[in-house]
Parts: sequence; C-alpha cells; structure tokens
Amino acid sequence: MSNVLAFVIRVVVVAFSLWIATLIVPGIDNTAGTTSTRIGTLVGVALIFGLINAVLKPLIKVVGCPFYILTLGLIGLVVNALLFMLVGFIADGVGLPFVVGGFGAAFLGAIVVSVVSFVLHLIIPDRLDQR
Repeated sequence: MSNVLAFVIRVVVVAFSLWIATLIVPGIDNTAGTTSTRIGTLVGVALIFGLINAVLKPLIKVVGCPFYILTLGLIGLVVNALLFMLVGFIADGVGLPFVVGGFGAAFLGAIVVSVVSFVLHLIIPDRLDQR
C-alpha cells in the first residue's frame, strides 16, 4: 500500500479518537456548527496533533530523559497532557473551533485518544497503516 493511504488512515484514526474524546471528556469540545464542519475540524486538529507529536514529543523525550527515568515514565502522562493542551491552543489560534478546557481535560483527553488509537490500530491490518 502507498504511504499516502497509510497517512490518511493514521489521520482518520486520530480524528476518530479525538471525536470520542469530545464525547466522553468534559472540557474537550468541538464547537463547529454542522456535521461536515465538525468532521473538518477533527481532521484539522488530527493533523496538528500528528505534527506536534512528530516534532516536539521526540525532542521532549530526549531532553527530559532523566525525568522519564526518575518517574518510571509517569511524566509521560503529564507531557502528553501538555502537548494536548498545545494542540488545543494551536487549533484555536488557526481558527478551528476545538476547545481543550484545562489541564484535567487535556490529561483525560490524551489518555482517551491514546487508548482509542491503540485499539483502532489493533483492528486495522498492519499492511494498511504500515506500522
């Protein structure tokens, strides 16, 4: 399969995971009006989410390696929440109606997105998303 298909599948998985987070986590909202606008918002936020995780997360892990070791990796939950808050801030900055209402919402949202994405990637055959 092509790299484009794998990329599209990953974006759809993250967008779906974000949608689940908006449904079950208080403080995470997609305030777009129509269904198509909501879907577009989720895809846009998924792209931002992927970009943030691809660029900043590895840098943070390298710089914060001692903290990961000291906390046995639990600092990763805090880092994920802060990155999720950053995604909400950037989405708001570019005009996407996606709201992350604070650290608690970001913390739970990051966990929900991670778990849902993990489950979906278990279901999707490896040959499709090239994992």
